[in-house]
Amino acid sequence: MKLFDVGAWRPATDDARLSAANDLVQRTLARHGLASQSGTAQPGGITMDDMLARLSQLHSPTAAAQPKIPEGAQFLQNTYACDAGTRAYWIYTPTSALEGTTGVVMMLHGCTQTPVDFAAGTGMNRLADQHGFAVIYPAQSRGDNAQSCWNWFSRGDQRRGRGEPAILAGLAAQVAADHGVDKEQTFVAGLSAGGAMAAILGETYPDVFAAVGAHSGLPVGAAKDVPSAFAAMGGTVLEASGKVEGGSGVRTVVFHGSADATVHPKNGDRIVQRAMDVVGGQSVETTERGAVNGRAYTRKIIRDDMGVGVVEHWRIDGQGHAWSGGTAAGSYTDPQGPDASAEMIRFFFRAAAEVG
Repeated sequence: MKLFDVGAWRPATDDARLSAANDLVQRTLARHGLASQSGTAQPGGITMDDMLARLSQLHSPTAAAQPKIPEGAQFLQNTYACDAGTRAYWIYTPTSALEGTTGVVMMLHGCTQTPVDFAAGTGMNRLADQHGFAVIYPAQSRGDNAQSCWNWFSRGDQRRGRGEPAILAGLAAQVAADHGVDKEQTFVAGLSAGGAMAAILGETYPDVFAAVGAHSGLPVGAAKDVPSAFAAMGGTVLEASGKVEGGSGVRTVVFHGSADATVHPKNGDRIVQRAMDVVGGQSVETTERGAVNGRAYTRKIIRDDMGVGVVEHWRIDGQGHAWSGGTAAGSYTDPQGPDASAEMIRFFFRAAAEVG
């Protein structure tokens, strides 16, 4: 995950706040190996422009080639608009959907990524071909965030009925209706900032989404502005993150690398804890260890009193800030380890069948 809309930065108004903000910037840059050699702020402090310039040195995605589309399938660009705003999106409809769409999966890219890049890296279109579901890839605009991040850290984008949650939920509901898909077969997943926004959608729109997949993301309420977002990414909670107003929880699967130096793995733990809080009643928890392509993992499974899997937590040993099991065709992927895309689809649709 990279950082954020310049317009979201709130300048410090006294020496103490300015010093704290500069220290936060220095620590964030140091975590990416971009701090000054002295490790101290320069006279006058570091501006947001300085920070974004240094962050631009980090890995950014190469232009993803337009993927090959099977005969009869479609990968089209469109625009969705509602009272809360407008976003462009790509939608993949597999050939198998001609016989009936099995579901809708919304995929939210991470910072600096694009829908085409994210589709290539996660391989979700290939799974759509196999299982017959449609995939929506919303695009964050540079005008709404300078680094193309979803604004998960903004108060105005953490609530039902406004901002990005309203736009994304409205888009998902429209596509689901167009394909004759109900709520129990409508899901959302994302990486990093996209994973954080997916978690927000799960809590604010449980009437639209049946389940959430959060990869290398952050829990709802982890931040309220840019400085607290930096702190949350580093593993520090600046405030209590209770349930959002009018929100509830949905089934949730979480992936996080144990060596993620961009979004601390503690954040995956917190997403899981929030999801477990809404299970209610009795639950059964099991833990298993395994390895794929030399990448070990721990998988925790929580089932409700009906035996339905409601929460899964995959901790991937030694993995950084990358989509587990992704392909080199996209950015922020790690081909080693469990196939996060396939496991999310299994969790989404199998649990949906169990619930039904």
